[in-house]
Amino acid sequence: MRANAVLAAGSWDEARKTDEVLLDFDQRFRRRIVLTTRAGANLALDLPHAVRLRDGDGLVADDDSIIRVRACPEPLLDIAAAPSLLTRIAWHLGNRHLPVQFAEGTLRIRADHVIAAMVEGLGASVRPLEAPFDPEPGAYAAAGAHHHHTDEDDHAH
Repeated sequence: MRANAVLAAGSWDEARKTDEVLLDFDQRFRRRIVLTTRAGANLALDLPHAVRLRDGDGLVADDDSIIRVRACPEPLLDIAAAPSLLTRIAWHLGNRHLPVQFAEGTLRIRADHVIAAMVEGLGASVRPLEAPFDPEPGAYAAAGAHHHHTDEDDHAH
């Protein structure tokens, strides 16, 4: 089976769904890859350019069926603090180029004991959890551009 198009979550008819793929955050940014569906079928994803797949997106198969993308749970940390401290912590996370998901009153990041110690040292509380990770795509992603940093980048953080 082959898929060469993606339909955004909520834009396609669930009745067309024939299977699902369960993917973590890293696996959901792809152009070409062979995936295994939950039913055990091989699915060759072949897109014209890499896209960030989101939970609920549909991969259109060559037979016009749709394979639903499911974001699988992974080890995360919920960071809670007063709004002014949470803003400061968000700056520190961004300065480290960490993907961050904005949840209701918290910041959510991938589990990392070093970062957990840092934010606790700043006064926040950290709660581990297992959940799908859907971080903010960033300002450059919205415009369709890609912004990659290198060690030679000449700008201040």
